[in-house]
Amino acid sequence: SRPSFFPLPDPPMTESTHAISGLVIHRLIRAAEGPSQVELRPTANPLDEPAARLMERLCRHFAERPGKGYGWFEKDERSFPMPRLVREHAIEQSMDFATLSKEMVTQLQQRVDEDKMDEGGYVLIARATVFGADCLYVALLQEILGTVIGDGLSIQDSPHLDFSALQVAGRIDISAWQAGAERYISFLKGRGDVAGWFKRFLGCTDVVIALKETKKLVETLSHFAETQQLDAAGRDELLERAHLVLEEMGDSGAALNLEAVAGQIFPDAPQKLSATLQDETLDLASGFVPDKRALRPLIRFKASAEDWKLEFERSGLRSGAVQYDKTSNTLVLTNVPENLKKLLLEE
Repeated sequence: SRPSFFPLPDPPMTESTHAISGLVIHRLIRAAEGPSQVELRPTANPLDEPAARLMERLCRHFAERPGKGYGWFEKDERSFPMPRLVREHAIEQSMDFATLSKEMVTQLQQRVDEDKMDEGGYVLIARATVFGADCLYVALLQEILGTVIGDGLSIQDSPHLDFSALQVAGRIDISAWQAGAERYISFLKGRGDVAGWFKRFLGCTDVVIALKETKKLVETLSHFAETQQLDAAGRDELLERAHLVLEEMGDSGAALNLEAVAGQIFPDAPQKLSATLQDETLDLASGFVPDKRALRPLIRFKASAEDWKLEFERSGLRSGAVQYDKTSNTLVLTNVPENLKKLLLEE
């Protein structure tokens, strides 16, 4: 679900209120040769209905776009000034939003020129409350020529912002940063070298801990399997396929692509699994190599009680080697190995 923004910051900001407190559009102009130029808007844009609709579109496209990276601020604020800028604006309140946006565009221009990137376009910078979180958004938007029907049903060209081609965008969750969260910066990885220079602009260190992210992925897959109204065999097949796919990636060192892996794990309806894995509230990173140590719960049950510990494969339930009677809430194990049988007989 997309947030609906109040165009003005007057309403009280609650958990259910989405409000823009600042939005501005600047322009980064790339020349054929030489350094880029910027066209700065002197003041922030009015927070009117068009601004609210523009912000809704940005949030929706950012949330739905696969292939995000996550991280936190670099400690070297001399080389990476973004945390200082955000702190002066949002926490110390010694810098207004318009000044912040101009400082950010200057930093963006430097990174583009350093890497000799061809990126240019309209730079959207906005501060908004989204689902209770105080966030700072920045996106580089391109213009595309469209068609509108004018007076007398005439056909006219109409330039507009092309959100479908959005490749450069990031979000700093100021609330999470102040709360000491592990990750509070997210950005689109884009294509080619886009993520590198933009990540440096954000002052972001990648935080992708493969074991932790793999555990989160496994929990998400298990919950997804439980909620798809599959029979036991279908659920087991989905999770065993997930185990096989992710284990092969761990062996080969292949980086995780959420959209691609959804098609491999759940080919019957890959878009459903893809939407789950890319849910913005999950904050599941892509681009990490699955850690095989965290994959066992996909195919193995493990539990313990005061007097016993038990671990068995899902396949054991299908073969009958493990039988669960829900009426009596008991497990029956068959094909007891000789060494265990001998120990039991001695008791």
